[in-house]
Amino acid sequence: MPSPVTKIPAAEPDLAAARYAAKLAFETDCSDVHAALAGAKVDFILLDVRSPALFSQSHLPGAINLPHGKMTAHRMSAWAEDTLFVVYCAGPHCNGADKAAFRLAKLGLKAKLMIGGMTGWADEGFAFESEAIAAE
Repeated sequence: MPSPVTKIPAAEPDLAAARYAAKLAFETDCSDVHAALAGAKVDFILLDVRSPALFSQSHLPGAINLPHGKMTAHRMSAWAEDTLFVVYCAGPHCNGADKAAFRLAKLGLKAKLMIGGMTGWADEGFAFESEAIAAE
């Protein structure tokens, strides 16, 4: 009798590779964002989609505060059409980053969600900033 883990067979490797490749096209993690920010190559715009009040208390280094409800075609035209936006919110209990990624996609822009949000960043032991940087 198989265990609860193997009761349903694992996917074939080619199917698994396709699924995880697709998943990674939609998201990134705190460690990868931190590594990019610490390196010489930051090839994305980091957007904190929480409220301005929460943003001013604490946010990721270099993040710009832009709540998803304020993402309009006019506001987003400040960046080149091929810009990649990495969005985050409070953490796994919050879907603000999902709403932001959805809104950006509907505007024809590329976005990745940073899984874990503020909670994941803290869990990794990475530093926060508290100065306000708002999108104009």
